[in-house]
Amino acid sequence: MEIGSGNYGCSHYRRRCKIRAPCCNEISDCRHCHNEAKNSLETNPLDRHDIPRHEVTKVICSLCDTEQDVQQNCINCGVCMGKYYCAKCKFFDDDVSKNQYHCDECGICRTGGKENFYHCNKCGCCYSMLMKDAHRCVERAMHHNCPVCFEFLFDTMRDITVLPCGHTMHLECARQMEQHYRYSCPVCSKSICDMSQFWKKIDQEIAAIPMPQTYQNKMVWILCNDCGANSHVQFHIVANKCLSCNSYNTRQTRGGPATPCSSGMTEMVS
Repeated sequence: MEIGSGNYGCSHYRRRCKIRAPCCNEISDCRHCHNEAKNSLETNPLDRHDIPRHEVTKVICSLCDTEQDVQQNCINCGVCMGKYYCAKCKFFDDDVSKNQYHCDECGICRTGGKENFYHCNKCGCCYSMLMKDAHRCVERAMHHNCPVCFEFLFDTMRDITVLPCGHTMHLECARQMEQHYRYSCPVCSKSICDMSQFWKKIDQEIAAIPMPQTYQNKMVWILCNDCGANSHVQFHIVANKCLSCNSYNTRQTRGGPATPCSSGMTEMVS
């Protein structure tokens, strides 16, 4: 069980075996190593592909180089090729501190401990038990690319956050958005945090900037990205306030040239 443990593997996994890709018959340390190599800019676009992870049938022991059918222990030297082993995913990992478990509904192995997660059938993914009966479901919410970096979310190795609107993205990408003063979901434009203090700042800014006489009676229709209400409001160059929920996360729909409220909002909160 312990011979060679932690001494073999790649940057993605510590394991004592390599895999033979059924798609191109090449040997790689893991599926991520294979996919990174086969989808690099140096690779001919016609040859780029991902490994079909569940179709792997052959592994190579890292200690004795024996190629064999997928199994946990080497048929030649007897070494354990991965302390965590999933026969369904053909997956090996010596770092069991991740508390890996296999989710039949997801069809893949996940980390964090089965007791700490549940599978949401509508969203089509495992979520923390802390979110059970509390999050807003969006059908197949994890089965798309991150709206910021465009990496596929369902099987990503990076942390995921679920926004109040139910859409998902990388936690790191969400933090980068906040650093650039972007506080709305890239998918549906709803606010991703409590913006009430920012709305008060915009109230003060609008009060300090009276509109010219020509525009003082100009009325426009706006759509609120947060509550979905339509409002007929007095136009202001800085932003237009929803009459239903007091949000400034709005867009002009009728009444003259539309104004990019989000850009004005960025200046206010920065």
